[in-house]
Amino acid sequence: MHPTAPAPEPRTERLAATREGGKMIADYWEDLFVARESGRKIVWYNGGALNPIFQAAGLAWCHGEAFAARLAAQRLEGPAQLAGAEYGYNAELCSYSRTHLGCAVLTLQGSEEPDSGVVGLHDRQDLASKLPAPDLFVNNYAGCSTGQQWDEVSFRVFGKNVPIFNVSHPFLWGNRPDAGYLTGSEWDEASRYVRDQLVELIDFLEVQTGNKFDYDALSESMTYIKRAGELRKEGLELCKATPSPATFWDWISAIAPINFLPGNQALVDYFQHVKDEIQHRLDNGVSAVRDEKYRLYFDGIMNWNKLGFLSRKFAEHGVAVLAGRYITNAFWQEPQLIDTSDPLLGMAQHYLLCPTNHGSKTLDYLTLRDCEEYGMDGIVFHSTRTCRAFTGPQRLLAKSARDNLGIPSIFFEGDVADAAFYKEEILDSRLVAMLEAIDVARERGDHRRAGHGAEVAWPA
Repeated sequence: MHPTAPAPEPRTERLAATREGGKMIADYWEDLFVARESGRKIVWYNGGALNPIFQAAGLAWCHGEAFAARLAAQRLEGPAQLAGAEYGYNAELCSYSRTHLGCAVLTLQGSEEPDSGVVGLHDRQDLASKLPAPDLFVNNYAGCSTGQQWDEVSFRVFGKNVPIFNVSHPFLWGNRPDAGYLTGSEWDEASRYVRDQLVELIDFLEVQTGNKFDYDALSESMTYIKRAGELRKEGLELCKATPSPATFWDWISAIAPINFLPGNQALVDYFQHVKDEIQHRLDNGVSAVRDEKYRLYFDGIMNWNKLGFLSRKFAEHGVAVLAGRYITNAFWQEPQLIDTSDPLLGMAQHYLLCPTNHGSKTLDYLTLRDCEEYGMDGIVFHSTRTCRAFTGPQRLLAKSARDNLGIPSIFFEGDVADAAFYKEEILDSRLVAMLEAIDVARERGDHRRAGHGAEVAWPA
């Protein structure tokens, strides 16, 4: 009998504070699952973080993308996706929406109907009994045509008997002569337009709940969220150090708290702990990736089925993945915009800042800026099979990074919540090839890492 070989020593040090966030998330879902029993109405919503408004209105809330991502991260998405397929949703449909719509079907059917032969009764009980049916729908999706129809389709699944409200978001093309990031007439007009709809949403919620909206509670919630956003941004700034004390994967694990958890002191404490741990690592010379050799930018929504796997895979090659459109340029990323005494305008602006809601000029500016500030050696593009809104501009971004910063890019196939689309062999071969090319360029002395002080200007 041959002795078992010892497991290789891990080359990545994940933040311990993310475990605290995991418990907060689990507690949130457990509270949602019993919300009806405690007398609260339940809203299903998608898109930007409307939860502070729901919190102030006394509602319980279910963010459809978040529930789909949680199922995928736990590898429990299969029954819901099969239910969606049985109902008629094509596999090329956004797997976030397909998973959540499958849950809607299961929730509606419950366990009283006979088995269809595709989704078993046991799976129905596991999923449908946990996700409570909605009392109302609200859609707040910017920059994605699927997202904008998602709640409308859920509305139809439930027989058009559940009230629905839609917030409409103008696409920020960034093509006017005075356009810039967070500036210009287009930005100002769009901000006011969405802000006015939030006032109408609050009127809608007052009708649905029968209660006057608590604006003081909204200000309080947004005060906590603004502070959490500031701490998160400060933590991201610390990760620009070389070697970096935390990675993209750590910040992916911290998305759920900033995205949909209640605005309260616990949220602030969590991000304070995250920042403190990163600062402690900096002070003590602890790097997130042992023997960091390469620094890469990650563009694409997370492949939730593969979070831990991808973290380890990149670390095995000495790669620190440090920033990406999905974490650096989303989720209350510009907290200075929020006036806590009157937060609706700043909230509207953050909804407009969804990373799928920008024209190519803005995306180009943000990507080059982040690559420069983090000193990136290259970019990894997750070509998300069922999220065309995110993947659409990626070829343009890759070309711009090569032309303006001299850094290479690779693309790999995967998906946000459907593991069937992930192609490991493609990622393996292309990642190794890019790293070898970087090594060769370094040996020749002509490798150009970003981060040498070049100022990234708004595209002409």
